[in-house]
Formats: sequence, structure tokens, C-alpha cells
Amino acid sequence: MPFDLTDIAVFVRAAALGNLSAAARDLGLSTSTASARLQRLEDRLGTRLLHRTTRRLSLTGDGERFLTHAEPLLAASEVAAQSVGRGAEVPHGPLRVTAPASFGRQHVSPAIPAFLATYPGITLDLRLSDQIVGLVDSGIDVALRMGALPDSSLVARPLAPSHRVICASPEYLARHGSPRHPEDLRNHNCLVLGDQSTWRFDTPVGESAVSVRGTLRADNGEVIRDAIVAGVGIALKSTWDVAPYLRRGELVTVLDEYPVLPVVSIWAVYPSRHLVPAKTHAFVDFFANWFGSPPYWDRDDAPPLATRTV
Repeated sequence: MPFDLTDIAVFVRAAALGNLSAAARDLGLSTSTASARLQRLEDRLGTRLLHRTTRRLSLTGDGERFLTHAEPLLAASEVAAQSVGRGAEVPHGPLRVTAPASFGRQHVSPAIPAFLATYPGITLDLRLSDQIVGLVDSGIDVALRMGALPDSSLVARPLAPSHRVICASPEYLARHGSPRHPEDLRNHNCLVLGDQSTWRFDTPVGESAVSVRGTLRADNGEVIRDAIVAGVGIALKSTWDVAPYLRRGELVTVLDEYPVLPVVSIWAVYPSRHLVPAKTHAFVDFFANWFGSPPYWDRDDAPPLATRTV
């Protein structure tokens, strides 16, 4: 008797989430049905795949080995289904995406109606958080991330550059003067995002690292942006966050002749698989087109978000 792909899907989701009830909800099954399917799979294989405790599931040695084959098997079955009939017309199925909170609210959320209209077969589960989560462990299909990507087990595609600038309000600079060199920042009220208290610059004599400090540190970039617009201090900001304020003159850039290092990008990352589902490709391609090249927030002629199309 052939294996049931739904049984295998229950195992894969339970392994990813560490919880059978959560896996059942994800797959639209009752917990009892999911438990029966998992037991049937283990009986077919003649081995236990998951250790069960009252709090969490964990993989056995056989479970780890089986998972390395089960994930590509499910991905291949989805790709096969999408290659013919209705599946060939439009990507479909649940898609779990995570993105940084501020960027997600400003540049992902406005695109969701257009994305869902383009791909009505996809059901989107969007999670906005500045916490970096493991994609496989959290069951995430695609994550939008910025900066360096240390995890080489992930597939990464650049979606747009993330241009960073030093900026402040004209009122702040009128009171405190404009820095002429990165070292001058030591004498300014520098507002810090998270642990980014060392700002790095490209100078004619090489990289310059400046330790900065000020009266505000926050874990949310919009808090820093609002404070510099109000004239509280000076900050290192991404143009995706401050471009409208720069265009209106509410903020101005300084130290433009000293580019901020490192040069960073906005990436789409997803688990490394031999076959990537069409819904993942659809999301990544859509947002690469939506952001544009150069990205719309860096263009003076960019239309309002409400009127954007791809």
C-alpha cells in the first residue's frame, strides 16, 4: 500500500512546530485525526519518528533521517500538482511570510490587496516581527530580511537595496550645527536603534567606526524616526523609512560624502529545497517587481502607494 501524503504532511508540520495540535490546525485536521495519521505512518515505517512529551514533540534519530526525504517529497508533490490542470494556472495554498515590523507595515502591507488579487489561490499568513526566527522550526515559507545573512542553509534573493543615510531635522542642525566628518558625531545627540551604537563609514583613508550615544535608544525604527523629525537628535536611517520626510524637507541628510557601511540589501530568504513551490516564487517575484529598481521609495517620481501596480 502506498504512503499517504497527508500522513507525511502531518509528520513534517508536527516536526516543524513541535506540537501536534498546532500541526493539525495548520492542515485543517482535528488533533485526533492528525494523531491517528501520524501513528499510521509510524506503523507503516515500523519505527517511532517523534518523541512525545506533554509539552513538545521532538525528532527521533529515525525521524531526523526520514524528515530529510519527506520535505523534498512534499515539495515535489506540490510542484507536480501545480504543473497541470488548475494548478498550472495560478499558485495556490497557504503561504507563511515574516517581515520586519516597520518595513512590513510601510511597504508590504500596502501591497497585500494587489498580491491576493493577482494570486487568489494563495492564503497569506503574514507575521510582522523584528525577531529573527528559524524558518524551518517556525514553518515559515518566506522571510524578508535586511543586512548580512549568516545562515548559508537558506536560499536568498535580493529584492532591493537598502540605502542608509545620516539625517536630522533642519531645526536640530540649526541649533547644534551640521557634522562635517564622522568623528563630529561624538559631539551630537545620536539616537540609536537597538544595539547599533557603532556607525561605520567609508572615508578616503579607509573605514571609520564611530561609537555614538544619545538620549534615546529604541528597538523600533519608527520611534527613532519620529524623534528625529521632532528635532530630538540625529540618526542613521534607511531611506525606505525616511524618504517621504526627506522629500518634504522635514529631514535633511548630512555626511553624504562618507557612505554608510556596510552596504545592505532587502532579501527574500526561504528554506533550501531542491524544488521550490510556485507560491514561493510568486511572492518573491511579485515583491521584486513591486519594489522596483531602483526601489520606488528612492524615486522622486514614485506614485502614492495606493495607486501602485506591478
